Amino acid sequence: MLTDEHRYKLLHLLEKDPQLSQRALASQLGLSLGKVNFLVQALIEKGHIKARNFRNHQNKSAYMYYLTPKGMKEKASVTVRFFRKKVAEYEQLKAELEVLRRAADQARARPR
Repeated sequence: MLTDEHRYKLLHLLEKDPQLSQRALASQLGLSLGKVNFLVQALIEKGHIKARNFRNHQNKSAYMYYLTPKGMKEKASVTVRFFRKKVAEYEQLKAELEVLRRAADQARARPR
């Protein structure tokens, strides 16, 4: 499944370094190589990235992944969605922490 979080992180990493291998992406994202391959293929099919084959002295062939104009637009939009989701998670966590802080304060105030 291509979640906003995966899409955001993958597009961000490829924009910074188009020469990252799928193995390096998997390592940086904490995902399996198969999952990264699936995500990359999905982004290629959607037209968000293009893969270009090039020769490399270490690897007989490798790929460079370029964000397309459609991919740059998607990255901007997914960044906003991902940011809003993280802010909502932060606000929820902040509220939960406040409830726990009050409960801890009450527990300390009770005589033993």
